[in-house]
Amino acid sequence: MKEKHNDIDHKDLVELGFFEAVAARLPLDEAVMKALGDLYTRVGRYEDGLAIDRRLVALSPEDALVWYNLGCSLALLNERAEAMRALKRAVELGYDDAAWMSRDADLRSLRDERGFKTLLKKLGGVDVKKTGDQGD
Repeated sequence: MKEKHNDIDHKDLVELGFFEAVAARLPLDEAVMKALGDLYTRVGRYEDGLAIDRRLVALSPEDALVWYNLGCSLALLNERAEAMRALKRAVELGYDDAAWMSRDADLRSLRDERGFKTLLKKLGGVDVKKTGDQGD
C-alpha cells in the first residue's frame, strides 16, 4: 500500500463523501459499510476505517474477511496485539489466503511478530515477504 496521506486521489474524496452520505441513511448496510471502510483506509483515515471495521464485526461476527480487515486496520494503527487476535479469529472462521497475508502492506507492523509468522505457517508455510508490499 502506498503512503495514503500524500497520495489522496480527488476521485476517492468524492466517492468518500458519497458513501458517508449513504452510510448515514443506511447504517446497517454491510456493503455500504465495507465500501466506506475501504475508502477510509485508502485515503489514510485509519481511525475512521477502524471504527467501521468494528461496526462490521458487530454486524457480521462470523465473517472471516471482516475480521481480517479489522486486523489490518488495527495493524495500521500499530495495535499489534489486538490485530493479532483479530487475524487469529479470521483464520478460525476460515480465512486461508496465506500468500496475500504474507505480503499485505497493511500488516507490515506485524511482520516481525513471532505470532504472525506462526499464523502464516499454520495457513500454509508461506514466508513473510520483506519486499514487494502490495496494497489492498
